[in-house]
Amino acid sequence: MEVVPRLPASPATSPVPSIQAQKDSCNAAALLNTAPLINPTGSHWAQSAPKRFLDAAVALVVLILFAVPMLLIALCIRLTSPGPALFRQRRVGRNGTLFVIYKFRSMTVNAGSGIGLTTHGDHRITPLGRSLRKIKLDELPQFYNVLRGDMSLVGPRPKLPQYTGIHSTPYRPGITGAATLAFRREEELLSRIHPTEMENFYHRHIKPLKARIDARYMCRATFWSDLRIIAATFLACISSPRMPAVVRKASRHGMTFQPLPAIESASGDSLGTSN
Repeated sequence: MEVVPRLPASPATSPVPSIQAQKDSCNAAALLNTAPLINPTGSHWAQSAPKRFLDAAVALVVLILFAVPMLLIALCIRLTSPGPALFRQRRVGRNGTLFVIYKFRSMTVNAGSGIGLTTHGDHRITPLGRSLRKIKLDELPQFYNVLRGDMSLVGPRPKLPQYTGIHSTPYRPGITGAATLAFRREEELLSRIHPTEMENFYHRHIKPLKARIDARYMCRATFWSDLRIIAATFLACISSPRMPAVVRKASRHGMTFQPLPAIESASGDSLGTSN
């Protein structure tokens, strides 16, 4: 039996808060316009059995309906570029548990040797991969992760262990989420940042903002809000909206940075936005 590794626990541990305590924490965060990033809490729905049942049911239906298209996509990937059809990588899940995430490979097999972040027009993305990423078809295998219980339909995107801002959350990461929608055009934003400043910009500005957006959403998540996120994600995949104003503003600030030393990317791995 394989032993699933966990991230190191935070030095300061505390018992699981009650539902009322979680609500109080969320309300306080809303009043202060902040999110509980050290010990994040989730709404009752975010951690409920009905949400898990809905996740599993939808994932099973999607995998059945898209079984043939997924086989065709996998075949096209194998025929158009060398390497496996699936991209596998360890990510951080619920309560700090590590799991293997599955995606259709959209980049060259040696993409991990370069910078971890991907940008608009990145030469490492294959022609077929560019089309898959545009309408998020490369994410379809993650419904298997949802069926297994590693992920949820809606939640923060799963991060690499070395790049996660929050080491342990009481809720599952998701295929889509509030921050995913807010940064739908993240690759376009990063393409405006100088390569030597890109990872520093991501860690100082994008990562904490994403964490705060997701933590605030999960505090208040409901069945209906999850449905709105799913609907908005579907519409975003079939349309081409302009980059959000908050992202355009961050981009302008990012391009005024003074040159910084390049930060080494993790060997053999890539950040959450790669592949």
